[in-house]
Amino acid sequence: MAPHRKPRPTGRTRAGIRTPALATAALTSVALLSQTATAAPSDDDRPSLEDVEKKVDDLYRQAGSATENYNAAKERTTKQKKKVDTLLDDVAKRTEKLNEAREELGSFAAAQYRNGASAPDQASLLLADNPQDYFDQNQLMDRMTDRQKQAVDAYVTEQADAAEQRRTASDSLEKLTESQNALKTSKAKVQAKLAEARELLSTLTAAEKARLAAIEQREQEEADRKAEELARRQAAQQASQESPSTQEAQGTQETQETQGGTAADTETSPGTSGTTAPVEDSTYATKATKALAFARAQIGKPYVWGATGPGSYDCSGLTQAAWKAAGVDLPRTTYDQVEAGTTVPLADARPGDLVFFYDNIGHVGIYIGNGMMIHAPKPGTYVREESIFYDGESSIHSVVRPA
Repeated sequence: MAPHRKPRPTGRTRAGIRTPALATAALTSVALLSQTATAAPSDDDRPSLEDVEKKVDDLYRQAGSATENYNAAKERTTKQKKKVDTLLDDVAKRTEKLNEAREELGSFAAAQYRNGASAPDQASLLLADNPQDYFDQNQLMDRMTDRQKQAVDAYVTEQADAAEQRRTASDSLEKLTESQNALKTSKAKVQAKLAEARELLSTLTAAEKARLAAIEQREQEEADRKAEELARRQAAQQASQESPSTQEAQGTQETQETQGGTAADTETSPGTSGTTAPVEDSTYATKATKALAFARAQIGKPYVWGATGPGSYDCSGLTQAAWKAAGVDLPRTTYDQVEAGTTVPLADARPGDLVFFYDNIGHVGIYIGNGMMIHAPKPGTYVREESIFYDGESSIHSVVRPA
């Protein structure tokens, strides 16, 4: 499959994730439009159910994209805060050491004064930017022992390092503030899109909900049909790939029997034709089995944007957690997960692969075979199995094998 999907056709193309519970949300815009008019519009003035459905699904798709931006901002903020906390802790420790060193240097100055030097200004020493200059100006360096001079040199170096560390901490604090602001902005965008979708939902009539539910049921049936179609194609492809290997194995067996041996007498090397799967395939299958077992155990848990489990998930939070259960660390967002593996054609998709959707890579599910996936769809829904064609074949962006 090409890395980017074809342009979405006009008409009954959906931009969000289908669920019977929220499917009828699309009709709400009809009610909102009618409320803005001074008189009730005629049926001819009302948008089609398909158009209204696309309007509401667009909101959920935009909310999904904003959620991934929020996830990225949250991850940056968390990392930046840890860095700042570490730097501030180091600055505090270094400052304490510097204060102790200043007191020690002050005792050096006092000792030199007792030996006949001019009286030192202790306050000036403690506030001096460069203690070495202070000692030079007060003609104390010449009177110091080598150990004392080394202490002064070490202090000067430590003081310069501390100043650089404070500047680094200050820069990190600024970046943390920027990350926090980006986090707030992304959160506000998600909330705004969801609020708009809820407002549309709230004005639907029972009749409109029933009509739109019927439309979505037909779309679901079409998605399931496409999934079955893909499953048949994949089965046929697998059979054609296995056929030469089977014939070769049979030919080898006949030859060995002719020579007085059997096929069982010969070991099959990984990656060669025969009954033993290549090592890399076996390893991936083992990991994929663990990832899918985890994903299936989450079915029924609610979608919550920004959630990574264990009680709720968003789409990338679920795929990240599933593969982590298999010992594979995936990045947090869909934008990064799509780069964390090998892209494969849709026809070659295998259980465990990640299926990404839309040009903006705003959604992801984990493939389970037969054209189906497990995913966390959108707010108001639950983790579930669904056809990868839930929003039409053109919505599929790419398939990635993460391990």
